[in-house]
Formats: sequence, C-alpha cells, structure tokens
Amino acid sequence: MSEVKKLKTRDEIDSMHKWKVEKMYKNSVAWEEDFEILKSKAPNMQRFSGKLGRAEDLLSFLESNVEILRLLDKLLVYAHLRGDEDTAKAEFQILKNKIDAYEAEASSITAFFIPELLSLPEGAVDEAICKLPELKIYEFYLKDILSQKPHTLSAEGEKILASARDCLNAPENIFGMLTDADMTFPSIKDEKGNEVELTEGNYSTFIKSKDRRVRKDAFEALFGTYSGFKNTLTTSLTSSIKNFIFNAKTRNYDCALESSLKPNNIPVEVYHNVVDTINNNLSSLHKYVSLKKKLLGLDEIHMYDLYVPIVDAKEDHIEYEDAVKIVLDGIRPLGQEYLSIFKEGISEGWVDIFQNKGKCGGAYSGGCYDSMPYVLLNYNYQLNDVSTLAHEMGHSIHSYYSRKTQPYIYSEYVLFCAEVASTTNECLLIDYLIKNETDKKRRLFLINEQLEGIRTTVFRQCMFAEFEKITHENIEGGNPLSPEDLCKIYHDLNQKYFGAEMVVDEGIDMEWSRIPHFYSDFYVYQYTTGFAAANSFSKMIVEEGESAVERYKDFLKSGGSDYPINILKKAGVDMSTPKPLEDTIRRFDELLEMLEKEI
Repeated sequence: MSEVKKLKTRDEIDSMHKWKVEKMYKNSVAWEEDFEILKSKAPNMQRFSGKLGRAEDLLSFLESNVEILRLLDKLLVYAHLRGDEDTAKAEFQILKNKIDAYEAEASSITAFFIPELLSLPEGAVDEAICKLPELKIYEFYLKDILSQKPHTLSAEGEKILASARDCLNAPENIFGMLTDADMTFPSIKDEKGNEVELTEGNYSTFIKSKDRRVRKDAFEALFGTYSGFKNTLTTSLTSSIKNFIFNAKTRNYDCALESSLKPNNIPVEVYHNVVDTINNNLSSLHKYVSLKKKLLGLDEIHMYDLYVPIVDAKEDHIEYEDAVKIVLDGIRPLGQEYLSIFKEGISEGWVDIFQNKGKCGGAYSGGCYDSMPYVLLNYNYQLNDVSTLAHEMGHSIHSYYSRKTQPYIYSEYVLFCAEVASTTNECLLIDYLIKNETDKKRRLFLINEQLEGIRTTVFRQCMFAEFEKITHENIEGGNPLSPEDLCKIYHDLNQKYFGAEMVVDEGIDMEWSRIPHFYSDFYVYQYTTGFAAANSFSKMIVEEGESAVERYKDFLKSGGSDYPINILKKAGVDMSTPKPLEDTIRRFDELLEMLEKEI
C-alpha cells in the first residue's frame, strides 16, 4: 500500500517558498512595540474635535490621521498575513484579535471628523485650501466627503443607524447560518456507484461530471434541498432588500440603486447600460448553448449540462517555476518595466506559494502602504493555478504602482476598478496560450476555458444584476414578493438568457436562494464591468503596443485619486458607453468561430 502523502507543516516549507513578512516586523515583540505606540497616539486625535473650522487644525488633523492610519494598516496586515500562514498558531491569532478589536476603538476616536466637516459653513473648505496650500493635496478627498452631505444624517441620526447595523445585518446572518450550518444535502451515487454525501463544496465537481446521470442527480438534490427552505430563504432575501431600501430612503436617495452607485459617483445609467447591452447581445450566448449541445451530442441540453467540459484534455503538471515563466511570456505585451516589477515580486518574497497544514485556503493579494505587496497562493501545479498567479500578481502590481505614485489617502482603488488589473493579466495570458498552443485538443480546451470565463463572469453575473434590479424595483414599488414570484422572475431570466434550445429545469428556479452576493446589494454587476474593462485593456495593449501600455500604467498609478469612471476613461475605457461590453461580446463571438473551425 502506498504511503499517504501528508500535508507539510509551516516549518517544513522551504523559506524560499514563503513570503517575507519579516520585512514588516522581525517578530511579534517588534509588532507589540508599534501597537503600544498606536495606542498612545490614537486617543490624542480627540484634541481636534470642535476645531476643524481652522485651516491649521484641519491640516494638522489630516496629517496626524494619516500617520495613525498607516500604522494601524501595517499592524493589521502583519497580524492577518501571519494568522493566515497557520490558522492554528495561537501567537498570531492573538495579534489578529488584538488589532481587530483596537481598529474599532481607533475608528470611534475619530468618528467626530465627518459630521464636523459636514457642519462647516458652505465654502469653508475652499477657503481653508486657499489659505493653506498644503491642504491642496486633500482637496479631492475632502470634496468627496462633502458631496455626501445630502445623504448624511445628523450626528444623532447617524448614531441611531450605527446602533441598528447589527439588526439590519440579521437577514444575511440568518442566510449564512441556514445554508452553511443547518442545511444538509442527501447522498448521491458518483461515477463508480459509490454513495457520496452531496455538499456545496463537492457540487462544483459533480456538476462538471462526464456522467450525465451524476450531474443531473447532483443538480436535483442540491436545488431540491434549497426548495425545501424556500419560504425562509424568501423571507431572508426580501428582508435584506427591504433593509437596503430603508437605508437608501433614510439617506435621501431616489432609489436603492442610486444609494449603491452614487458614493463612487457612478451614474445609475452605467448599471442600466450593462443590463441593456448584454440583453441586446444574448444571441451570442444562445449560439454558444446551441454549439455546446451539438458538441456534447445531446438531443436536449439542460441546465445541469452547462458546466461539463466539451473537450477532454489531460491536465499538465506545471511546476511553480514554470508557471512564473508562462505568466511572464503571457504578459510580455505589458513591457519591460511591468515585467521587471513582476520578477522583483517573485524574487523579493511577495508570494507565499504552497499549501501547508493550517494555512488559509484560496488566494488573495494583500499588503499596505508601508509594505511590499503580498500574495497568498495554495499552488497545486495545474493551469488554473497559473492563471491564479497571473490574477493575484495583477492585483499586487496595481497596488505597487498606486502606492508608489499616490499619497496614502489616494493609494487604495475602489471595487469598480479592483478586478480590472487582475483580469487584464488573465486575458493576456489566455490569449497567449491559445495563440501558441500546437496540440489541437489543448487548444480547444483553452478556447472553451475563455468562453466559459465570459459566460460565467459577463453573461451570468449580468443576469444576477438584472434579477437584483427587478426585485428591488418591485419591493420599492410596494409589490411584496413570494417564493413563487422570485422563482418565476429567475426562471424567466434563465429562459431569456439561455435561449430556446435550453431546457430550463424547474430546479434552477431556486438558484437565486444560494447566491450570497445578493445580500450585498448591486455588487455583482461589477464583475461584468471589470471583465469588460480588462478585455478592452488587453485588446488595446496587444493591438496598439506602447501607447496603450502607457495609458494602462496611468490607470494603475491612479489609485483612488479620482472617481472610477473618470480613471478608466482617461486610460481609454469608457464604461458609461456600451463599447467595452460590446468588445467583450465580439471576443466571445471570435472564440465561438475558432471553436467551430477547430472541431
């Protein structure tokens, strides 16, 4: 019998494969010293309360606040990175708990700032900036806060809303407890006839099974279970929507959608444009469904057939060092400066590469203004891991440029821009792999991978966004929604998006009930816009060369120094128009043509 390969402990991982977090703090003792400094300095910020009307005190507050926040960020990042290396190691979990608790305390100390700034007389901030040129750097930051004045309550009102926050989060918490802790699924038989308990985790494997009976059984068992809780799940989701609408009305927004988009100065027309543009191009998705049905040799294509690969391709074992080379080749169009930063990140210890016992799962990019970027991976030698490396390094190099170029207050980019750089890297990588693959089966596999990426990230997330739009508008209009209403809305959307050849099985009607993002209102459309912007950038970079690369790097360097629509527009991608989405659909159509020719 072969020996079971055990997961290595953290200490057994070679240091060359670990991120160099010790560049932030040599050890916990050094971290504790800075923590004591933070605790001694933060309470002193109270001295500015009631004095922000004086230009000198406003400047002093802002500069002191940046100092406090930078130190807080550094302490938070170190504790969380160390905690994620080994979640069972008490030393770092203690650090995490300490700094997480103090973050809330530090925030309460400066809670007076925004209400006091908003209470200043009209024009007071402009006068202060004229008087003290050192305040000029804070102009966008301050005016952005002032722009929220019509939607900010009195100090007492804000206090009441803040105290109700925990109650208003109850629907999401109930959804989480029900679906994560209480809900269990029946057993199904796998490809070999073995009884296996279905879980949310293994469902994603079963739904891709080449055995149609397995994926059908998994589909029906999963959604059948959700259907058994449809009344509770309807109540939790509609209550969440009602809470969001309550917040929007309380803050004097015209509608819930505006309350989600306006803080980042994104016009509601951008959201409508996403839904309308995708709706105008659904024929491309219908064609894909028809082609998939043909390639799978099916008389009927059902919802449970969507995720099964149309091409069997043997997964290559890709060593990490080879993954780095593949990504570098893929992103070569970004130029030598970008490639040098990527190589620096690899050699200087940005990346924590391999899984170890107790390590946090998944992948992410982290770091702060006073550290280098850090990337957590759980590298498993497959093509998907190569793509993940490209994705997370895209985030990290975006952060690198932003932090090098912008002052602290503008160094973070907002969610609307957050997935653009990471996805641009992925687009460049898959385009390179498709163009350079000589094995026909592998090339077909890669083409289908990008088609699936666009289907799930652009079309599917837009369908989610349209579901949110319809449900919010109904409840805002005084129309209560029953389980049957939600299921019908979702069923009709699936029929529209997937077309006449798709058999829209009854089970899919309950899919709305398992999407956690629906509890973060109007969030998912940004997956669609992010992919579209990234596709536009990668296309320009490949076709136009250096001029497009320079515009793209200007985007990476912009951080949060302007509103996201403006930042993207300056770089050549106007998300207020249909063009980036139409370009993405064109890429989808090109891939469909390639697939048809290759078969």
